[in-house]
Amino acid sequence: MTDIRIALSDKAIAQLPTPEDGWYLARDTELKGFFVVVGKRKRTFTIQGDLRQRGKRASSIRVSIGDASELTTRAARALAKEYLAQISKGKHPKARQDGNAEQGNTNRDEAVASVTLKQAWQRYLEAHLIRKGRSEKTISGYRDHVERIFSEWLDTPLLDLANDPGRVAEKHDELSKENGPYMANGSMRTLRAIYNHARKTNRSLPRDNPADAVDWNQEERRNTGMGTGDLKGWFLELANLDNPIRREFHLFTLLCGSRPTALQQAKPEHINFRRRTLHIPKPKGGSKRAFDIPLSREMILSLIRVLRFGRQMHPSQAQDWLFPAESASGHLAETKEDRDILSKWGNDLRQTFRTIAAAAGVSEFDAKLLMNHSIPGVNAGYVTRRKLVEDHLRSQQQAISTVAFSGLDKSLVGQGPLSDWLGHAASRRVVSLFQLKPAPLSEEKERIRQAA
Repeated sequence: MTDIRIALSDKAIAQLPTPEDGWYLARDTELKGFFVVVGKRKRTFTIQGDLRQRGKRASSIRVSIGDASELTTRAARALAKEYLAQISKGKHPKARQDGNAEQGNTNRDEAVASVTLKQAWQRYLEAHLIRKGRSEKTISGYRDHVERIFSEWLDTPLLDLANDPGRVAEKHDELSKENGPYMANGSMRTLRAIYNHARKTNRSLPRDNPADAVDWNQEERRNTGMGTGDLKGWFLELANLDNPIRREFHLFTLLCGSRPTALQQAKPEHINFRRRTLHIPKPKGGSKRAFDIPLSREMILSLIRVLRFGRQMHPSQAQDWLFPAESASGHLAETKEDRDILSKWGNDLRQTFRTIAAAAGVSEFDAKLLMNHSIPGVNAGYVTRRKLVEDHLRSQQQAISTVAFSGLDKSLVGQGPLSDWLGHAASRRVVSLFQLKPAPLSEEKERIRQAA
């Protein structure tokens, strides 16, 4: 049952319904902080207040007054006023001479009920996110919400937020104005998840999640993908990027439709030129969602180019990463570009891949497999994706790449950025342009032979 507010009296308390499981609070409308805990077997007069030290709230404490079957409401209310007055002065009503609060009535439920948002977040992080193998990007998103957006609530007990849902709703309204509707909704979803997780081990928390008080902002799927008619202009923008590794990264993102964060952590050892696949060991959803990307001819050539560029520009990092960079991680960590230089990148290219797939006649089912989307329905469990990769999905991937490059034929002849990059014998010209020493001929021939 949910908590209620009534004018507490002996008669009203006797008529309170007994909960089927757990317990609920019947709060007094006359005296703030005074209530009855209604359980299956007994009803207990209790008070709650903020214990302050040096003018600041140190903790929110609950103190039981007595059993409602042994104490009248009038007597309990008088004791409640006395206890609340002591708490307001920074004194625990049931402190022993050694200064510690009496433990007899401070049961485990009361101790757990005082768990703060910071404590609940730490447990959610360790027991849920890390244990279930969530990606670093997912974890950093949750951490940003808790430690930045809700920084002033870190030491606030979850019970306080549960008992004051209006405070949460006001925070959402504030975030919507200052941080935008998507951030406001996202941070509240994080708070809701942490609260629900904390309640699994703390039934003393109210069932009603404080985030349920939020009036959610309307969210619309971002529609920033390109059609086939937009690709030539985008290819021209991409050809003029100074960094050839970043250029190949954006091209490969377009051709495979993968999430950028998954590609950033790809390694040379993940490439299998014989099978013509790139293995993604830990995509969104963790290692259990690992999959192989089938490679078209254009994708293979892109990988050969980036392997060469990587060995010459970042020889040390290129030993470990497919898209190396001078960063703390050793690989591309930030793939955003100035929109004036490159108009589409990141998730824009993932949407473009899906759009081009439709233009290429690729079925929705195959497109979802290529993008590693979850397939709904029971029949999806009978699909052996690895077998499809060997033949069917690779032909579908090739169809998408062919459509993506279909408008570039004339631009790849003669001179110009596109021709220098993707035209006949372009790799040699680009290497010369960047004054890069080409890889040993035997090694390069072997890579191309395996890719053929």
